[in-house]
Amino acid sequence: MEKSAYKGVFVFVEQRKGIIQNVSLELMGKARDLADALNDKVYAILVGNKITDKAQMLIAHGADVVVCADAPELDDYLTEPYTQAIYHIVNEYKPSILMLGATTIGRDLGPRLSARLGTGLTADCTKLEISEEKELLMTRPAFGGNLMATIVCKEHRPQMSTVRAGVMRKLPADNSPKGEVIKIEIPFKKDKFRVKLLKSVKEKGAMVDISEAKILISCGRGMANDEGLKIIDDLAKTLKAQVSASRAVVDAGLVPHDRQVGQTGKTVRPDLYFAVGISGAIQHLAGMEESDFIVAINRDKTAPIFQVADLGIVGDAKQILKQLNERLNG
Repeated sequence: MEKSAYKGVFVFVEQRKGIIQNVSLELMGKARDLADALNDKVYAILVGNKITDKAQMLIAHGADVVVCADAPELDDYLTEPYTQAIYHIVNEYKPSILMLGATTIGRDLGPRLSARLGTGLTADCTKLEISEEKELLMTRPAFGGNLMATIVCKEHRPQMSTVRAGVMRKLPADNSPKGEVIKIEIPFKKDKFRVKLLKSVKEKGAMVDISEAKILISCGRGMANDEGLKIIDDLAKTLKAQVSASRAVVDAGLVPHDRQVGQTGKTVRPDLYFAVGISGAIQHLAGMEESDFIVAINRDKTAPIFQVADLGIVGDAKQILKQLNERLNG
């Protein structure tokens, strides 16, 4: 089929128990930009069980059309039912672009879809734009974050990418647009369902995902010891903040990987970001430089982190954080 026959910028809308995930709303905002550049429409793919009522929310965040598959088979995320549903919708509508969040679900669903569709998939993108030739330019970190690669899928459609949470800005809700909601029935091949979800268990006391946090205190190599982490934890409790870290601290086994900020970790965009004992390598900066307000604390006044900081403090980070915590609790 000719490439010109493929139309529309499609976003797979990730929802969990009926709650639309922020990454999908961020993708809706980027889809709006891409569709405007192509003089095309934004389509939201909404699949799940009893989720049709969420369609208007997607229209308010930039969708022209919501394609909704509402079925009991889609109640919980399982690879095969979701793949069949999205594959059917893509075959029906022939999108030019299909975007998914680079979440655990998106990273599982994306490769399966691209294989069935016979097209490419660029994973973990941090930038998307339209070229003069109207191709999608997909940029992602490569070689451990030391190089940014821009990839073009010239021969096949749809052009597929997964995009990290926190990279794109979601549009503010606007309830004035009147979009279209299309309900679609999926002809499931249930004999292909080889996996069943027997039980879902939520971990108690789970920390807030750092990509959703409003305040982050990030620990670098300069604070990578028990005393430094204790000081950061104390300040985090005072500020009701979340603790994150640079790659060096994660590699040392002091902080779990899901707390890592940077090109090989997560991209964050909090209201307030403390970079404590972090020099500011380009891989780390790419993961946090869009934060609204950045406070950098480091002994080295030439550290690159000060180039992106709104407020820079040169000195002993442990003493500075202790004094800050005492003042805040005073």
